[in-house]
Amino acid sequence: MTPPTPYATSAAPSGPYPSAHAARARQPTLSQLRAFAAVAEYLHFREAAGAIGMSQPALSGAVAALEETLGVQLLERTTRKVLLSPAGERMAVRARRVLDSVGELLEEAEAARAPFTGVLRLGVIPTVAPYLLPTVLRLVREEYPDLDLQVHEEQTASLLDGLGHGRLDLLLLAIPLGAAGVTELPLFDEDFVLVTPRDHEYAGRGDVPRSALREMDLLLLDEGHCLRDQALDICREAGREEGAVTTSAAGLSTLVQLVAGGMGVTLLPRTALRVETARNDQLSTAYFAPTAPARRIALTMRAGAAREAEFTTFAASLRAALSPLPVRLVE
Repeated sequence: MTPPTPYATSAAPSGPYPSAHAARARQPTLSQLRAFAAVAEYLHFREAAGAIGMSQPALSGAVAALEETLGVQLLERTTRKVLLSPAGERMAVRARRVLDSVGELLEEAEAARAPFTGVLRLGVIPTVAPYLLPTVLRLVREEYPDLDLQVHEEQTASLLDGLGHGRLDLLLLAIPLGAAGVTELPLFDEDFVLVTPRDHEYAGRGDVPRSALREMDLLLLDEGHCLRDQALDICREAGREEGAVTTSAAGLSTLVQLVAGGMGVTLLPRTALRVETARNDQLSTAYFAPTAPARRIALTMRAGAAREAEFTTFAASLRAALSPLPVRLVE
């Protein structure tokens, strides 16, 4: 007597699959896609069924029905394991995208029914996240407790791509962006401060001319950070030659440690100053003579976003919450 197999398997559809024309005449259901996506993730019918709360026979039948509808064999079934066919590997990616899109549709509908509820996926650049997120999180906790805030820290290009493709809802970053299809909600302007070694000639001064940047050993962030681009723009305005920066780092914390070690100076936004310099007595700061170089921080959303009114209200609340910081609010 043949022992039962350890996996619940759906028999491969008997006979040839339907023609492509016939497959296109029928549409897969979300239940079928969800079942297939679970099997593709776990490669095990019992575990997949448990993950989505479906019985093994129902899950097996749903996958078989999807194969019949699409006219493509998605799985390779044996008595020992389940594998994705080459076509199944490609279809699994698309099935997951469809399910993600449906989830986003439901989230959008939920948010439309009740503002400041559901999921809000906020993208933040690394040179803002550590310094403004405490204020953002406190605001959400106190004023919007039903909002499920999800934070993603990425560089500007990645954030804009995520916004454009619907992966993110709202961005907190430096503007202007020069990007089409976005609406900017300015929050504040903040000055740049020169961070120097303690024994530097400009340490502690409050009247540093921008022209002084021409000759300094300047340390900047790696390429891809918008703060690097802003600093380079400041240097060009000061008359510094292109390519004069030889040392860079992945983050502001590393930059200030390099400064403390005597390798040069760097530029920090005012909101980062306390966090990044307070713990090192080898550092000093200097302020530029009026008018100091500055950057503008804003919330950014897709133009015509369904939650535009909600995001505009959120921007106003955040602007007020940021008033204790050393910034100039933009009304």
